[in-house]
Amino acid sequence: MTGLLRALAPEAASRTSHAHVVASLGRQIVSGYFPPGTILPGDKDLGERFGVSRTVLREAMKTLAAKRLIEAKTRVGTKVLEPERWNLLDSDVLRWRVETGLDKGFIEDLAAMRLAFEPEAAALAARRATAEDIARLHAIVDELGDLGHDRASIAYVDLDFHIAIADTSRNPFMRATSGLIEAALSIALRLSSPADNPELITDLAKSHRRIVDAIESGDEDNARRAMRDVIELGATRTQQALGKE
Repeated sequence: MTGLLRALAPEAASRTSHAHVVASLGRQIVSGYFPPGTILPGDKDLGERFGVSRTVLREAMKTLAAKRLIEAKTRVGTKVLEPERWNLLDSDVLRWRVETGLDKGFIEDLAAMRLAFEPEAAALAARRATAEDIARLHAIVDELGDLGHDRASIAYVDLDFHIAIADTSRNPFMRATSGLIEAALSIALRLSSPADNPELITDLAKSHRRIVDAIESGDEDNARRAMRDVIELGATRTQQALGKE
């Protein structure tokens, strides 16, 4: 189970003290409990709070700094950075952002990022796909159309499809955007899902099949267009569900 989608399932305890500190402080920073510009408590206070050694705490702070959530300054302390500086391509940061609240702007920005990458990945896939790639994509679409899906299972299969497109593009930068795709699907899982309606499952499979058909025929323009349609429709449904909430 992948990170962002796992966030919507019952959460297991962190496996290590380091992971527990990172996750706890990360969520508190992203949620605004520690607002931008805040100087975090010192090592002694945080160590006592989490019951960890100074070594574990310092390693956790290094991890959060690498995610661009905090910055340590000599004689000042560890400052919480502005959201504009956070590394939202980091899967943990993106997951915490999804967990701590959704808004129209965030959903629109996420869709815009996907539209910048995924249609081009589909076009590259149309140019570079092998027979084995096409077989893989058809198999995933067949699985996507299974009417027995629940919200979680259909999201996992949908994610597999988009990752397979990125793989087929043979462009490693496309594969690196999988966290954005997972974020969008985790939001859809939370707010709305085709699994709630058999007709929507069928429509979802058909729309993804159009992408595969275009890739199989080597039609880059139609592959690009079909992918754009899938992303835009998903974003629209998510916005509508958010409005109802």
